[in-house]
Amino acid sequence: MNYTKVTKQHFEDLKAIVGAEYVSIDKEQLIEYGHDETEDYSFPPEVLVKPANANEISAILKLANAENIPVTPIGAKTGLSGGALSLYGGIGLSLERLNRILKIDEKNLQATVEPAVITQVFHDECKELGLFYPPDPSSWGSCFIGGNLAYNSGGPKAVKYGVTKDYVLNLEVVLPNGDIIWTGANVLKNSTGYNLTQLMVGSEGTLGIITKAVFRLIPYPTQILTMLVPFDSPESACEAVSAVFTAGLTPCAMEFMERDALDWTIPYVDDFNIEVADSVQAHLLIEVDGNELEVLYKECEQISEIMLAHGSGEVLFADDAAQKDALWKLRRRVGEAVKSHSIYKEEDTVVPRYEMPKLLAGVKEIGSRYGFKSVCYGHVGDGNLHVNIVKGEMSDDDWNNKLTQGIREIFELTKSLGGTISGEHGIGYVQKGYLDIVFSEAEIAIQKGIKKLFDPNEILNPGKVFD
Repeated sequence: MNYTKVTKQHFEDLKAIVGAEYVSIDKEQLIEYGHDETEDYSFPPEVLVKPANANEISAILKLANAENIPVTPIGAKTGLSGGALSLYGGIGLSLERLNRILKIDEKNLQATVEPAVITQVFHDECKELGLFYPPDPSSWGSCFIGGNLAYNSGGPKAVKYGVTKDYVLNLEVVLPNGDIIWTGANVLKNSTGYNLTQLMVGSEGTLGIITKAVFRLIPYPTQILTMLVPFDSPESACEAVSAVFTAGLTPCAMEFMERDALDWTIPYVDDFNIEVADSVQAHLLIEVDGNELEVLYKECEQISEIMLAHGSGEVLFADDAAQKDALWKLRRRVGEAVKSHSIYKEEDTVVPRYEMPKLLAGVKEIGSRYGFKSVCYGHVGDGNLHVNIVKGEMSDDDWNNKLTQGIREIFELTKSLGGTISGEHGIGYVQKGYLDIVFSEAEIAIQKGIKKLFDPNEILNPGKVFD
């Protein structure tokens, strides 16, 4: 695409829309807003704009659409697929000022929030009122609700409670031409027209800018029990997972961490004082929740019996809130620990949970052939395995030229097992070259047609999902 460069006049027009203090061409600030957590990519915008509301965003998009200037929505910059990178320069549209929880409706169990509300902050505000917003991605202490909507984020609780899409009732959206629409209604049932709400969720900022979201909430569970289960074999750990669900049990979290993930992450958790035997090659972190403690203890006993039947070591129960927090810190910091050790690429595979052992074994076999090491962890309860490919001693030539074929083989294996190439991180900039593995030409054409309908001039987040 041949886009228009931002001119001095455009700069002045943007200042008139949002105020001079919220428009910047400072080089250091542009660089800061030119990356997310995707490897070491850097694509700064030409100008950074920080609007305060939907009307200001509408005016910006009308200007950009008329002048053919690309616009990249930027949230908390915690993404892992390059969705916030300004690939073509243009306007970097930071949503950070739209950061209010507008209303928590305790009578109807609903909440209306703006996109820059931090996910954990929203969760905690709901909890104070005895209400529960379950989606909790690993970066929930810093990521924005808007990014969760853009990528349909999940997290550990998805195995029982579902992902972001399962809690969205209605969205206020600014379209690429500047029109402001609501996508649905603030009701639990809606069979009125096409489901634009669910179309927007997971669209990665390519179809519109979400400026308000109405979520449904549920009562907060009063009791939570947490277990850590060691295994000498990662494959055995994965096999045990399916057996739990076959037995009719539904934990609220079921997380997998293999040995390298444990070894690399433990130094990042000061209060982790659990000894890990040399023979242990994987852990499952399992949590159950509800309102009847006696029922939960019985569930834990059943789960423990299933774990032991699949070759686990002694099951550890978290004694108190501090130990429980330490276990969750360990799980949530795996990505950070892996990134600190080496150049890496993170893939976000997902398969039916029964196929997890085959996926894990296949990833290791592919790695041995291509010469890369992988550190695996993730939401094993819903089949979502994060595969961190670590450069280590791999040559620059192999890393730059051969690795893509190895990744393609991992994705082809994932597809053959009934899965797909992203469970929650999205396609963005880094995965779009692999879409042909999971979609036919006709399926890709339909999705490109939707993009063209919403954004005929292709100004909104160009270069993401599709070229």
